Amino acid sequence: MPLKRMDNVLIVVDDLEAAKAFFIELGLTLEGETTVEGPLVSKLIGLKDVPATLAMMRAPDGQGIELDKFHTPIAIRFGPVDAPVNTLGIRRIMFAVDGIDAVIARLRAHGAEIIGEMQYEGTYRLAYIRGPEGIIVALAEQLG
Repeated sequence: MPLKRMDNVLIVVDDLEAAKAFFIELGLTLEGETTVEGPLVSKLIGLKDVPATLAMMRAPDGQGIELDKFHTPIAIRFGPVDAPVNTLGIRRIMFAVDGIDAVIARLRAHGAEIIGEMQYEGTYRLAYIRGPEGIIVALAEQLG
C-alpha cells in the first residue's frame, strides 16, 4: 500500500497550555484534547503506566501537530531548551504564511523569540522563531 500522506508530528511538551496558545496564535486550530492511559497505550508507546494529555492541532491544509503532556513517567528533556538548529533530530517545523511581520508580532506576544530572518533571492522571506518548550518554527512568506 503506497504512502497516502503525513498525518501529524508529535511534540512532547511540559506546558501544554502555552504550547496550544502558541500554535493557535500561529493559525492552527485545536481539533480535540483528551487524556489517554492504560495497557493499550503502554503497549503502543513502550512505556508503562502512562497517563498523558493529548491536544491535536490542525493547520488549514489538514496537516497536524499532536502536543502531548506526559503525567507519568515524567518527560525527559534531552539537551538544552535553546538547542541550536544543528542539533540532531527534528529541529523545526516550517509553515507558509501571509503577512510574516504580523505573524511574528503575534507570536512574540506569546513569548516567542526571533532566531533569525532573511530574504531568499527575492522569492521568500524566512524567519526562524523559538517558541515555548524551545520549539523552533520557521515561517516562509512567498514574495511577489
